[in-house]
Amino acid sequence: MLSMFTRNWWVFLVRGIAAIVFGVAAFIWPQVTLAAVVVLFGAYLLVDGFAMILSVAAGYVPPWQSKWPIILSGVLSIVLGIAAFVWTDAVALSVLYIVAFWSIVTGILQAVAAYELRREIDNEIWLGLGGVLSVVFGILLVVFPAAGMLSLLWLVALWAIAFGLSSIAFAYRLHQLNKDLKSGAAAI
Repeated sequence: MLSMFTRNWWVFLVRGIAAIVFGVAAFIWPQVTLAAVVVLFGAYLLVDGFAMILSVAAGYVPPWQSKWPIILSGVLSIVLGIAAFVWTDAVALSVLYIVAFWSIVTGILQAVAAYELRREIDNEIWLGLGGVLSVVFGILLVVFPAAGMLSLLWLVALWAIAFGLSSIAFAYRLHQLNKDLKSGAAAI
């Protein structure tokens, strides 16, 4: 496995450079970046929604758990995913309110699921806490839309740059290990 990683060290380098370019572009061209985020978020919502519905259809939901919150959340994710593609002209506000609405509704549904789980497992509070935090996040986006949109974009940009730098550092380490393995003096 180490050999495979070290031979392909350049993949991490390319990923790191691409992430840094994306992060810098998000700061320089926020409108273009936001349009790309709309498309990616819409795609995520579609995949998320279909995955939830398929999990119910495949029988992955325990018989004691109500299926309606999962199905409702899945349908909502699909509808909002389609809406993200349709409203690309009004990128900033539509994405913000889609994220906010999705966050609030799925947070409520997650809190309901945690309430139902209390009979089956201990520490279901963590699922409920995640739901409450999701609702709070959604409400903050609605109350402060301009700050919310810019903050989301900056957070994504900062994450991309940090991820890129760590990927480049990892690529460098793998490249060094690759040279060591080729010379027979691997010091892992």
